[in-house]
Amino acid sequence: MSNKVIYLIIDGLAWQVARDNMGYLLALCEAGQASRYQLECELPSLSRPLYETLLTGQTPVHSGIRHNGVNRLSNQLSLFHLARDAGLVTAAAAYHWFSELYNRSPYQARRDRITDDPTLPIQHGRFYHQDHYPDDHLLLDADDLLRRFEPDLLLIHPMNVDDAGHKYGLDSPQYRNSARQFDLWLAEYLPDWLAAGYQILITSDHGMNNDKTHGGALPCERQVPLFVLGNCFSHAADLQPRQVELCGTLASLLGLSHSLPCCKDLLKPPAGADMRPLVLDTHTTPDPDGGGHD
Repeated sequence: MSNKVIYLIIDGLAWQVARDNMGYLLALCEAGQASRYQLECELPSLSRPLYETLLTGQTPVHSGIRHNGVNRLSNQLSLFHLARDAGLVTAAAAYHWFSELYNRSPYQARRDRITDDPTLPIQHGRFYHQDHYPDDHLLLDADDLLRRFEPDLLLIHPMNVDDAGHKYGLDSPQYRNSARQFDLWLAEYLPDWLAAGYQILITSDHGMNNDKTHGGALPCERQVPLFVLGNCFSHAADLQPRQVELCGTLASLLGLSHSLPCCKDLLKPPAGADMRPLVLDTHTTPDPDGGGHD
């Protein structure tokens, strides 16, 4: 069974800051309308490598996207490829590195900032290229994509929490307040998105440290939150999902054939159904013209 999915990646949101400051999401958990888990991100705890992990289920060591300076198309089969090839509609309101990984590289703002092309893995994109692009603007971009195209898979990727961390550090009021503010905006949008039938997964790529950076193995850099909202999640307690399993878990929610790592216990099996991921033909490869092998 196919479900519509929103994949919300809040860049640079450390576990401890989400745990203590995102009051609306925590209220949903207390009300039994959401569930919260702690993840450990892969290493290095850097953005572009972990975007690839979150969208392909591959670690940076295996994907070859080992640091932020690797600017090329992914050579992995991403969630966007799987969804497009299954005839689903994909969309993203996100930083331009996602466009470079899965659509076209290098990013050219005049060509790529507004993308509407059904042949690309990310068919409908609203990409930004400044770290301080306002999160409330990004949420408007995402909501417009949802209303205009009704995508089966919508990626939303805000950057202001990470930007505040790089400017002021982990233990700063500016970093915490950026997370609080985004939580307030979520209170405006999440009820409508859930009412529209979306299953929503909220996480982060990495955390932050007091040196105003990240990349290493400190707990504050590696520990990130995972919130799930929707009636297709099990909402089971005491699960230990892995970051590499999120892509496959969402692929299963979308009803896609895949062989990706998957946290099956995070999903609620339909009555009489087997939620084990289906096996993809191993000879299938991404379309070179749509963000595939380079």
